[in-house]
Amino acid sequence: QLQLVESGGGLVQPGGSLRLSCVASGSINSINAMGWYRQAPGNQGELVASITVSGITNYADSVKGRFTISRDNDKKSVYLQMNSLKPEDTDVYYCNIYARVAHMPWRDYWGQGTRVTVSS
Repeated sequence: QLQLVESGGGLVQPGGSLRLSCVASGSINSINAMGWYRQAPGNQGELVASITVSGITNYADSVKGRFTISRDNDKKSVYLQMNSLKPEDTDVYYCNIYARVAHMPWRDYWGQGTRVTVSS
């Protein structure tokens, strides 16, 4: 099996910064894309940022220039540096990876979510 453990969420004032981390563990054969999604209650989930194995990144228009996604393949980890945070960034953020575990087929795996609140 595979487990994703997220950390780094919390309360921050507008204009502040947070860094989210997500570490994968388990019988992992290989990890392909990694990313972060966010979802507020009653809303559809939104892709915030993603990164390929080779480091190609993709960002939602709403976070371009403020957020930076990165990964450490050796540590099976993905990070999201969030700067210039705005109240509208308030959400629950979920780590996502596309991976192959043991003898199982490739599929998406999700973290438990970490809450980010931007408020004065």
